[in-house]
Amino acid sequence: MVPLERESQKTRKHYNFSKQSLYPSDLFKRSKIESVLDWHHSNLRRGAATYVLNTTLAPALGLQLNPQAAAEGEKLLFASLAKIESVWLKGNGRFLLGSSQPSVADLSLVCEIMQLEVLEEKDRDRILNPYKKVQQWMEDTKRATRPHFEETHGILFKVKAKLQKQQLLGANNATNSSIKTSLQSKM
Repeated sequence: MVPLERESQKTRKHYNFSKQSLYPSDLFKRSKIESVLDWHHSNLRRGAATYVLNTTLAPALGLQLNPQAAAEGEKLLFASLAKIESVWLKGNGRFLLGSSQPSVADLSLVCEIMQLEVLEEKDRDRILNPYKKVQQWMEDTKRATRPHFEETHGILFKVKAKLQKQQLLGANNATNSSIKTSLQSKM
């Protein structure tokens, strides 16, 4: 199976998952999903990607961190999570738009939020902890799409491990450098 993240949203709409369609045939439900997907690109994606890039990924990509862009991304990310919780997760269902099963919109938004995994745990917790419904929805989506969800995000977890290793090495180098400088100044 081709990982869902590598396919365009148009293609993902046609995948069947555990005999459940990710893109309903009902036109009314489909239009609501399209609304979520359209909103996603200008809001959640922009906020999450901007924040993660400008707080964590930039150095690994040879770019400078941009605190101002990170702050703007964080503000949009918080607003997006609040909207997911208060608008898109309304209703009795466990998934977006009150649905009882996940759609391509659930996968797209959860996958976007998953990039927060590369952040330090304290930052990820600070961002996600206020949004209990979002956290539960993410877990429901992961559970409903197992084992494919974990397979698809395998590369993300490898990047996370590599970044954590680099941060640890950087912290050790900074500590060693600080100790070395301190010792040299005392000589």
